[in-house]
Amino acid sequence: MKSLAGKKILVTGASNGLGMYLAIHIAMRGGEPILAARSSERLKKLAEVIKVKFGGEVHWYCADLSRDEEWKSILMKIRDEQGPVDAVINNAGIGRFSEVAESNWEDIENMLSVNVTSVFRTTHHVLPELLQHGKGHIVNIASQAGKMATPKSAVYSASKHAVLGFTNALRMEVKNQGVYVTSVNLGPVKTNFFTQADPSGTYQKAVERFMLDPNKVAHKIADSLFTPCREINLPAWMNTGSKLYQLVPSAMEKLLESQFRKK
Repeated sequence: MKSLAGKKILVTGASNGLGMYLAIHIAMRGGEPILAARSSERLKKLAEVIKVKFGGEVHWYCADLSRDEEWKSILMKIRDEQGPVDAVINNAGIGRFSEVAESNWEDIENMLSVNVTSVFRTTHHVLPELLQHGKGHIVNIASQAGKMATPKSAVYSASKHAVLGFTNALRMEVKNQGVYVTSVNLGPVKTNFFTQADPSGTYQKAVERFMLDPNKVAHKIADSLFTPCREINLPAWMNTGSKLYQLVPSAMEKLLESQFRKK
């Protein structure tokens, strides 16, 4: 469980949900989590709990990743105070399920800012030093929605499709330079993501029995760090559906129309 000893790992969206569990699993393995999220209160409490239970160093930074200049400034502060990181997990993400014609433009901008721009910004900031040292790992939390879009998630799916495209191209760019690049493509995870994405609770109720346990997902991601893992796809059955969709999209849209419209 000390496989990450001495590794400084930046985790965005770390104040709760999957990000919180990622921070815990990094600390359990001897790593040094560097946490970023909007809630200073939650970050402070999480850091205190981790220090008591696992010891070691934990650093946290309050930042709104929807504000690019603010996040850029925080990234520079992290570099100045903590030195270069060994890995980054771009976990922060938001969603809002709504048909395009009925969507609020501010919601669209926020999804693109957090889900796409912050991923690009963070990667662009840390990558040169990773390449200079000839080692490191970039993990981007994407989604099965980036492989198979559904109604009411056009913008969210597009943002995750962008993350997948970015990740796949980046992997090829840094091949043989010592830096690993992994995409994590998840179905619904049991977190507070749906509080904002689907305030009605309709979709969450429909998929509740299929929801992934964020603790188990974080365990799997932590185990993959600093290994040549191309993708983590969960749940397996949903990933199979995504592959079938790529092969026969019209047939899958017709077959699964009722499922697609459960949001």
